[in-house]
Amino acid sequence: MNDLYQGFLEGLHQMTLLEGIAVFFAVLSVIFQKNNNILVYPTGIISTGIYTWLLSQEHFKLYADATLNAYYLIMSIYGWIYWAKKGPAEPATPVTRSNRRELYTAIIIALGGWGIFYFLLSHFSDSNVPVMDAFVSSSACAGMWLLAKRKLENWILLNISNLVAIPLLIYKHLYLTASLTIFLFIIAVFGYYDWKAIVQQKETSDK
Repeated sequence: MNDLYQGFLEGLHQMTLLEGIAVFFAVLSVIFQKNNNILVYPTGIISTGIYTWLLSQEHFKLYADATLNAYYLIMSIYGWIYWAKKGPAEPATPVTRSNRRELYTAIIIALGGWGIFYFLLSHFSDSNVPVMDAFVSSSACAGMWLLAKRKLENWILLNISNLVAIPLLIYKHLYLTASLTIFLFIIAVFGYYDWKAIVQQKETSDK
């Protein structure tokens, strides 16, 4: 019995350590994102890789959030390649506003993903928070898609996701990650205005 208890404590400590590592690299990633730096992706890959495993564990059951992080992982690889395009034929992708088609696509990803995630969580998992888990994941998916294309509006969708995620994470006793999400929310506000200034400067110079 004592061995079982010690094993439980060790597992809990390991999860806390993993969560701490994931939070550390997530902080680095969002700082690089705010500064429009390509290092947003390698640091994000480490963080999302850990969170994909951590959130899918029986203790948390945040399956949509775990799937979201797996999606982040894939999109980070895509975004890394997309941002890294350089040379006369393939200049680095600039920060721009989303056009109408891109906004519609993002909305479809958010709403359609919400429905799909909710259906899967309700029928094929033991999740006890399917509505919120599904919404956090689908809105973040849409934001991440816009981020990969360096679109200004990515910050809005990501912050909608962050706002809903905070109480969900507190409910799941992921206090360190909830604190990270509050930090991400604040950084995203500044990130939006930093990127907006870049876009306005470019629009002014193009006139």
